[in-house]
Amino acid sequence: MSDKPRPQVFKIDDPALARAPEPTQLDDDPTLPVETAITPLTRKRSALSALVWTAVSGLIMLVLGAAAYDFVLGMMAKNVWLGRLALALGVIVLAGLLLFVFRELAALSRMSKVDDVRQRAEMAWDTADRLAASRVKGDIETLYRSRADFDRARDEIRLREGDAPDADTLLTLIETEAMQHLDARASAAAQRGARSVAAATALLPAGILDAAAVLFFNVRMVREIAEVYGGRAGWLGSWRLLKQVAVHLAATGMIALGDDFFGAVLGGGALAKLSRRAGEGAINGALTARIGVAAIEVSRPLPYKALTKPGVRSIAAAALTRFRQTG
Repeated sequence: MSDKPRPQVFKIDDPALARAPEPTQLDDDPTLPVETAITPLTRKRSALSALVWTAVSGLIMLVLGAAAYDFVLGMMAKNVWLGRLALALGVIVLAGLLLFVFRELAALSRMSKVDDVRQRAEMAWDTADRLAASRVKGDIETLYRSRADFDRARDEIRLREGDAPDADTLLTLIETEAMQHLDARASAAAQRGARSVAAATALLPAGILDAAAVLFFNVRMVREIAEVYGGRAGWLGSWRLLKQVAVHLAATGMIALGDDFFGAVLGGGALAKLSRRAGEGAINGALTARIGVAAIEVSRPLPYKALTKPGVRSIAAAALTRFRQTG
């Protein structure tokens, strides 16, 4: 028999005849990094969801207020002075809660301003708009107007602003003068966080204490980096920053640090020559350094264009080398 395929009959609307989609640019060009194909998902809250959560919050506040009112009336019925004391304590608690909410809202507003400045700076870089670059200069001066460590940078920018005829030159001047010393402080904060996590992992027994210490040092490091750039994150702002850092890590991909890297940093060969806890501390410290670099990128009011972004390996190497020396 012949091996030739026999003629077949197909319907015009047969889905098997559908033309395969053409490969996209990301499929055609293998040199593009994988990170460009990954974009963080942004989900907008619907009006119904906002209404439901507002109703839940209002209901909880109403229940707590009614319980406090009944409690004060009960104390008044038993003893008028106990009732007055309960009322005074309730007023103090309410004032403290209002002050806490005000500080948290102010911290979130400060972080939103930093995000807005970064977005406008990115647009100025992309469009090469000299007027937009001048507005970014004004935004940076407004953001750091109450900081004494910005005085020298402000004077230098104003002195050399006339020598910057285009947007790129002006934005380069702003980033170099305003961000250089802040980047150094943020990198130092990331190194301290990585070193603290490595030491806590190596010294504390495995279990809940280890995980709690790692979480505490990571949150403290992220908050410190945000404060370096003017974020001043509160508790709600800290969780917002951690969410942004997590999205950034998901978009860019976690770094793979091999055994040869730890051996070169810590000395003495590979991780097998170290104690188990010291090896775990080195790994957690390196991952904390990665989180620190992501926190720097999401907290910095200007994108990295003129200056070099701090590398994970350099921060981890500095932190873990100090960890090995002190260990």
